[in-house]
Amino acid sequence: MNQSKPTSTQGRLILLGINHNTAPIEVRERLAIPAERLADATRTLLHQPGVREGLILSTCNRVELLTLQDDAESSPPQAKTDLLRFLHEYFAVPPHDIQPHLYEFREREAVRHLFRVASSLDSMVVGEPQILGQVKEAYTVARDAGAVSTHLEALMQRTFTVAKKIRTETQIGSSSVSIASVAVDLARKIFGSLYGKTVLLVGAGKMSELAARHLIQQGASSILVTNRTQSRAEKIASDFSSLTVHTEAIPFESLYEQADRADIVITSTGAPQKIFGRSHGQHFLHRRRNRPMFFIDIAVPRDVDPRMNEVEGCFVYDIDDLQQVAAANLADRSREAAAAENIVSREVDKYQERLQSRDAVPAIKALQQQAEHLRQAELARSQSKLADLTAQQRDAVEALTRSLTAKLLHPQLTALRESTRKKDSE
Repeated sequence: MNQSKPTSTQGRLILLGINHNTAPIEVRERLAIPAERLADATRTLLHQPGVREGLILSTCNRVELLTLQDDAESSPPQAKTDLLRFLHEYFAVPPHDIQPHLYEFREREAVRHLFRVASSLDSMVVGEPQILGQVKEAYTVARDAGAVSTHLEALMQRTFTVAKKIRTETQIGSSSVSIASVAVDLARKIFGSLYGKTVLLVGAGKMSELAARHLIQQGASSILVTNRTQSRAEKIASDFSSLTVHTEAIPFESLYEQADRADIVITSTGAPQKIFGRSHGQHFLHRRRNRPMFFIDIAVPRDVDPRMNEVEGCFVYDIDDLQQVAAANLADRSREAAAAENIVSREVDKYQERLQSRDAVPAIKALQQQAEHLRQAELARSQSKLADLTAQQRDAVEALTRSLTAKLLHPQLTALRESTRKKDSE
């Protein structure tokens, strides 16, 4: 944890990022952070100039830096420059390759954006359930790295509450939709039917498990699974095996010898380099006697070289291609999305009001403590005059002085709260 960071409650909330709407996959995959490097990246972000608290959300569709910055360091141009420099230095990507795709939100709009992201309103597939888990994971990593303290802790807890509220009060997630299900939907449309088709899952993470469930629902009868950790592949194969579905775990080192058995390859590994190249496609098609083979690449960075599309009979779809299918789902969810947006707007207002009240708390406490000190001093000064009072009469005097003090303070405390609200709105 960076011990040199100031502990003042003041600061500016700044969010900088790229997502599937602003940057193509060619850019996003250069900034993708593997899970095992997320803690290191978060600690590095925390040591950037002016950054007091920080969190990094890295998914297949977005990379976002959420930071609380010192007031003196958070002028719009300087803060953006510092965060852009972090992206450049940490990922070795030239700033001019990143800057055209960046978006920036501050204060209230940063809160709104975060609420929308966690509630899947900013997802490629509106209503998909995975993003909330990814936000929670980013928060856990940042907290364990010492990068989340008072301000971001309160904001993230409120974010989770808002996301849950939207899931409860709207039907935005009524039918479970994810990138995996969209990928399977694309495969179904390509083949007309998945009955009798063999599918190879490369990578045995959550996305692969989701894909397997949807594939079985659509009638796939044979599922092959491979993963660098063989036991993980075997577990998924075992979990989905049944009387009607044949599953098989393939050793990762045998991938290239056995991949041609599959009609559809769904790949979602975290490999830093491409797993399948153009020459692999040529080899597979030769062994399949030119029967077509479809690759659905839902990994970022990508697992399949897009040049494989040049091989006649090989068809490659990456995560950006899935947006066309996702658009159809968006139309069905527009009404629920509108209801969810209204909830977000109300919750942003509530959160801002809490922040404003919190900013007034130190001054209010100081005023109350000063008044209480004066009240007790005056009672002590009158102690001799009150000596003959009964216990009941002393309680009455105590209650009277407290009531008078509260009434005298009320206009001042109200004015203090109002001035805080006006200052924030400016």
